[in-house]
Amino acid sequence: MLSTTIYNVKLIACASSNEVSTRFYDFKVQTKRVTKLCNTKDIVTINGKFPGPVVYAQEDDRIIVKVTNKTPFNITIHWHGIRQRLSCWYDGPSYITQCPIQAGQSFTYNFTVAKQKGTFFWHAHVSWLRGTVYGEYWMKDLQEIEHSTLASGGAPPRADAFTINGHPGPNYNCSINDVYQLDVVPRKTYLLRLINAGLNTENFLAIANHKLTIVEADAEYTKPFTTDTVMLGPGQTLNVLVTADQPVGKYSMAVAPYKSGRIVHYQNISAIACFNYLGAASESLYLPAKLPKLDDKLAVKTNKKGSYTEDFPDTPSKFYNFVNGAPNNIPHDTQSLNGTRTKVLEYGSKVQLIFQDTGTVNIENHPMHFHGHSFYVVGYGTGNYNPQTAKFNLVDPPYMSTIGVPVGGWAAIRFVADNPGVWYMHCHIDIHQSWGLGMVFIVYNGKGESESLPPPPADLPQC
Repeated sequence: MLSTTIYNVKLIACASSNEVSTRFYDFKVQTKRVTKLCNTKDIVTINGKFPGPVVYAQEDDRIIVKVTNKTPFNITIHWHGIRQRLSCWYDGPSYITQCPIQAGQSFTYNFTVAKQKGTFFWHAHVSWLRGTVYGEYWMKDLQEIEHSTLASGGAPPRADAFTINGHPGPNYNCSINDVYQLDVVPRKTYLLRLINAGLNTENFLAIANHKLTIVEADAEYTKPFTTDTVMLGPGQTLNVLVTADQPVGKYSMAVAPYKSGRIVHYQNISAIACFNYLGAASESLYLPAKLPKLDDKLAVKTNKKGSYTEDFPDTPSKFYNFVNGAPNNIPHDTQSLNGTRTKVLEYGSKVQLIFQDTGTVNIENHPMHFHGHSFYVVGYGTGNYNPQTAKFNLVDPPYMSTIGVPVGGWAAIRFVADNPGVWYMHCHIDIHQSWGLGMVFIVYNGKGESESLPPPPADLPQC
């Protein structure tokens, strides 16, 4: 059975030195047979490896990646979190900034990590191709799951397992020895780069008896925040510090879902990895990690022309109690419309967006991701947004590219439209994206070459 899966991998950009360089990579998209949970299937990989190659760079370096598609499936690569300053042609969302790379074809991505440093990750941006054993694992073919889910109109089936760096841990069938182990030296402090590479599930992560200090979110430094547990939505990245300050032993690293949706089926079994102190007895048992209740809403807060038209509305056509009074049942009008409307912004526009969760179908946490820009998260709260009572943080708001809109609540962001091009904003839960939870901004050129998008590259794929 062929599982159409592309592996998500880190892109690490370090602080700039005085020298700026160009880094070349060659990606061959090809299939590989793997076995998990006593199930063997073919997956789509880069260069036959999983995880695929890590892309290293320094701030302001140019990255050139030739992607050759040796599979029968369409493919694009999105460089999640990279702003693509004046290079939206290489952003990667299929049918928005490029047509997919078809079987047997190649395309070269060419962009600069302009004034950015931190942990990013690259992934496929066609269909559900980014589904991976490095997050969630399905034993069935993902394209079949996608097609049947969309045909049914319902929620997708739950994943067969969660994984940590591709290993599900001992709680699943046939996986007692399939455990990721991180060896640590007592009293040393480690930087962990966390990425939720899953398709449809937001996840908690904790290490037994250890504190996690968040120092970076979405490749931006943030005010340090120490906690027992972190939650990442699909597409989100966190850098955390953890100190090996406990007695020598083995400690569980646990991943479990955040059950924000009322009608969604979740995998209840946690993925477990081993946080292993050097010197611990090999037969030692893991000390269990404590995770929040899987539906704990209080645990999830932010610290913090032609084929389209240009008339995306600035506000909903109707206002009502979005959280508790949403029209859900036929013949009530849910205000759902088909269309390809876009919102046009002049270069340099200062924009405030309010994301309002609604009870239409289901209240649920939504990780909203914005291509081409980062934004300040200036506020969030529960219930319906009220401009008269909402409290904003205009002193030290976190700067991010993906924000989890709270269950039955709202989040407020602000950004400057200073990157000309076509930019996708969407929920990073793939089933929601497939259902249409996304829109496109078009940012017009400014003045002069430094504020204008160059023409598309000659080898841009054709549809």
